[in-house]
Parts: sequence; structure tokens; C-alpha cells
Amino acid sequence: MTRPLEGLVVVSLEQAVAAPLCSRHLGDMGARVIKVENVATGDFTRGYDGIVNGLGAHFAWLNRNKESLSVDLKQEAGRTVLEQLIGQADIVIQNLGPGAATRLGVAAADVVARHPSVIAVDISGYGVGGPFDARRAYDVLAQAEGGSCAITGFPGAPAKPGIPVADVGAAMYALSSILAALHARNSTGKGSAISVAMLDVIGEWMGFALNFARYGQSMVPDGVSSPTVAPYSSYPTNDGQTVVLGTTNDVEWARFAEMIGRRDLLEDATLASNALRVAVRQRLNAEVASWTSAHTLREIQAAADAAGIGHARLNQVADVLTHPQLTDRGRWVDCDSPVGPVTGLLPPPIADGWSARTDPIPDLGANSEQILAWLGYGRPEVESMLANRVIRRATPPASEL
Repeated sequence: MTRPLEGLVVVSLEQAVAAPLCSRHLGDMGARVIKVENVATGDFTRGYDGIVNGLGAHFAWLNRNKESLSVDLKQEAGRTVLEQLIGQADIVIQNLGPGAATRLGVAAADVVARHPSVIAVDISGYGVGGPFDARRAYDVLAQAEGGSCAITGFPGAPAKPGIPVADVGAAMYALSSILAALHARNSTGKGSAISVAMLDVIGEWMGFALNFARYGQSMVPDGVSSPTVAPYSSYPTNDGQTVVLGTTNDVEWARFAEMIGRRDLLEDATLASNALRVAVRQRLNAEVASWTSAHTLREIQAAADAAGIGHARLNQVADVLTHPQLTDRGRWVDCDSPVGPVTGLLPPPIADGWSARTDPIPDLGANSEQILAWLGYGRPEVESMLANRVIRRATPPASEL
């Protein structure tokens, strides 16, 4: 089987979530991904929590299909190795702290200036320029600055969305931009310098909320609901579960009212449009909850299916592990790791003709020696680098312990 990105080499100076998720997806599609890590601890998410048999949950999620080069970039010999590696790369990604990429000469514009056919990507919190240029940013900080926390939770109790949407969004924009740049390079032979800022991602995804604010109406968060559509929320059932029901237009609203046996609501002028229904959301939610509280989840689901109304069970995270829609479609897969097999989900795209790669999650420095050999270093040079701690191997021989 030939995967679409086979033959491409990705060099990623990465940590945390955004760059590792981007490079992992490139690896899923067949690219060779070389993860450049420091010699002391490597990507700090390796030991973030140790929940996966001693491996960090984030690291286990984000780092299959990669080779680990553990190298000391504070030493000149280490920087020389990195430059030789970049010379072999098709794609270079970095999400280092503010200023670090420029000091190392791996900012996207610098890489493309030296290697015009390379596609290089900078992922940062706030982008270049502006008063936040040098600020360190994490997912929650970008979300707080970008307003997404203010429309999540409840009035007076804002909340960060549980998923790191700034990190994940930055990864996906970087990925899509890389694929576009590869397409362009096929005809021009030229690479691209690309930058993606997490604040810009949140700003883009806040688009409709920003329109509300710009044109005179603030959105009020309301837990598991949409602040712009009603009814659209979570409701209790009489068997102790929670059902999520929603409508997206007036036609669905008519079917919804019929479903809950409340034709009288259709005759209520205060509910005649979505904007009017949003204005009396709490009253409307109470009417819906009165109906759902008298039925089991199964009864509600059957009624919603018959009426063509969207619905879901409010699952806990552990429920997703056995979700029948994932299990029956074979979405779970095991891949090897330094702590043994790790179970994860296949990437969302399903393609006719190729499947996602599921090679191991690497130990820190697992591939350092092989990568140097590939770059043309002889055994004496590799041993010298090991002795001088320019590079690190995953498991030192017993004689060195």
C-alpha cells in the first residue's frame, strides 16, 4: 500500500500539542517524521502525568509514527546536525517558545531563505508583531484572550472548553496549509514560509460570536446548549440520564413541538421565530424538560428519530471508550510504545486506497544513532557525540549505566 505522503521527510522541533498533532497526521499519511527533542527530558508531555502505564496521556495521543532524535542544540555540533537534517527535509515545523526559533535559525522564513524548496511552518501563540509578540502562550491563554471561554459555561462562570481547541485548531490549519503548499510546490518547485497563531485560530472560530458582539448583541453562555438557537440544550430523563435535543430552524421547531405533544406552542406568538425563542429560552427549556422527565432515554430517542429531530446521549468520557459507533466501525487501534501497546483512535479521514499508518511511539532518542548514520556520520563520530552528550540514545548499554 502506498500512502499519499510516502517519501516526504518532516523535521519537527515540537512540544506539547499543536506541532505534534500536525506532524502526527503527516506521519499517519505516510511521511517520515523526525521529532527533534532536547537531550534532558525531551518533549515535556512525555512525563506530564504518566497515566498511560508511565507515559503521558498527551504524548501517547500525539506521537505515533515518529522517530526521536535527541540532540543538544546548545552545542555547535548539535546545531550542525540540525542544519544537515533540515537540508534533507521537505517540511519543517516548529512551535518553540518566543524567540527560540529565531535564535536557532529555524523560523520559517529563515529556513526557506536557506532551503528554497522546503515548506516551513511556525506555530505560535500570538503571531509576529503586535504587543503580544513575545508573550508565551498556552491553549487556555489563547482561548481566554480570544473570547471562547466567555461563551462557554454559564453567566458569571466562564469555562475553558475541555478540548484544547486553540492547539488542535492551530495543528489543523498548519496541516491544511502544508498540504496546499505541497500542491503548489509540485508545479513551482518552491517551498513556503507559513505561520499559524493560536489567537488567530480562536478569532476565526469565534466568527459568528464576533458578529453578534460587533452588531450589538452579546452572547450569553448556557452550558450544554447553543446561545443562538432554541430549543437546543440538555434535558433530564426519567431513567437518570441526560438527553441533548435541538432544532436549527422553524421547520424543525414545528416537528419538535409536535413530538413533545405541544401543538399549542406553535400558536404562541412569542415563540414564532428562533430569535423570539432564544429570548425566552429558560421558559421554553422548562417546557421541554417537563416532557423529557416523563420519558426514558430510549423513548425519547425513538420519538426524535420518528420526528427527524437530532438527539444525543450526554456521555461521560469513559462512555466513549465503548461507544458502539466507534467500536463497530473498527476505529480503535493499538500501536507499540516504550511502555507497551497503546490503544488510540484512527485519524478521522477514511480514504479509498490507503489506510492510516500506526507505527510505534518512540522512546526519547530511540532513533538518534540511525538518523546520524542516515546523514552520513561514521561510527566514531556518533560515539563521540554520545560521549559528549550532543545526542542521546534511548537505552544506554549496561556499561554506561
